[in-house]
Amino acid sequence: MGWIPEDRAPRAYRDTATATRKGLIIIYTGEGKGKTTAALGLAFRALGYKWRVAIVQFIKGKWKTGEDKMCEQLTGRLDCFRMGEGFTWITKNYDRDVATARKAWVKCREVLKDERYRVVIFDELNYVLKYNFLSVDEVLDALKHKPPQTHVVLTGRDAPQPLMDAADLVTEMREIKHPFRAGLKAQPGIDY
Repeated sequence: MGWIPEDRAPRAYRDTATATRKGLIIIYTGEGKGKTTAALGLAFRALGYKWRVAIVQFIKGKWKTGEDKMCEQLTGRLDCFRMGEGFTWITKNYDRDVATARKAWVKCREVLKDERYRVVIFDELNYVLKYNFLSVDEVLDALKHKPPQTHVVLTGRDAPQPLMDAADLVTEMREIKHPFRAGLKAQPGIDY
């Protein structure tokens, strides 16, 4: 007769007690690849509901990325603000990096207050917090005062614990295998 499969599928479902809706604080962090990719996937889902989305990028420099090309096609629905000047090993200037991060943070606060945006993504924010370009306390204060239905997504490695404590959802990406370790360079459409 052969192999008889064992049912391993979950058959019970535990529903939540309430149906409260609120704007979530979501963090994608960790050493693995996929933090910005996950945030962009969430943006894509929000766009499907005709929500307006803003992305503020803290680090990415002048190189052209796939997300930039898509943002250009979706202007007015998906607004992307690239505020960075590149990696710190390119800029080599702490004071300038702090000033650039502060400028990006001003844009974050602006889009956070703009109730047209249902989802705001602060891409690479966790890095500028780790590097001491911004204060965790000022970010927490802004998140505390965000519009109640606005969802906020924060990406980057090394999310600070106070930020994770304040979040509703934290996902940590863990690297298991990466093509860079095999000597392969970043791939357009996959990495940027």
